Amino acid sequence: MNMTRDRLQSIGWAVVLTVCAALTLALTFRVNAVKSQVRLADREIVALKQEKMFLETEFETRANQQQLKALNDVEFGYDAPTAGQYVESERQLAVLGKASGPGAPTPIRVASTAGDKAGEGFPAMVSPLTGKAMAAEVPPGGVHKAVTAAGLKDRLSHVEPEKAARE
Repeated sequence: MNMTRDRLQSIGWAVVLTVCAALTLALTFRVNAVKSQVRLADREIVALKQEKMFLETEFETRANQQQLKALNDVEFGYDAPTAGQYVESERQLAVLGKASGPGAPTPIRVASTAGDKAGEGFPAMVSPLTGKAMAAEVPPGGVHKAVTAAGLKDRLSHVEPEKAARE
């Protein structure tokens, strides 16, 4: 009977060791599954951070474009190019760069915009600080005069007859 008891005890230990090994294996699989989920969550976090950074950059760029447009409207008054400002072929481009003949006077180049009409001057410039037209503001002490379209036309009106006399 002694032999049987030793044998049962060793079989019992073998069963306990087998159960422990099975539990350890199951626990290992569970830990690896959780690690895998953590890695996936980390990858999603990194992807979302990159997308957020991209969207912030896009927002700042678009806001900057609006600021540039507002600055252009107030300070410069530039317009987008129109279809008439483009040349259609290489020949038109070559004509623009054609050398003048001997003894020919230098060409007179005049800048104009599509908005130049009689009675229409420069667009009113609005101060971003006060919101008033720039021509209406006079600095304290009246150090300089505000520039108006009529004043510029008056200044330039005596230049035109001088150009005609030179030609």
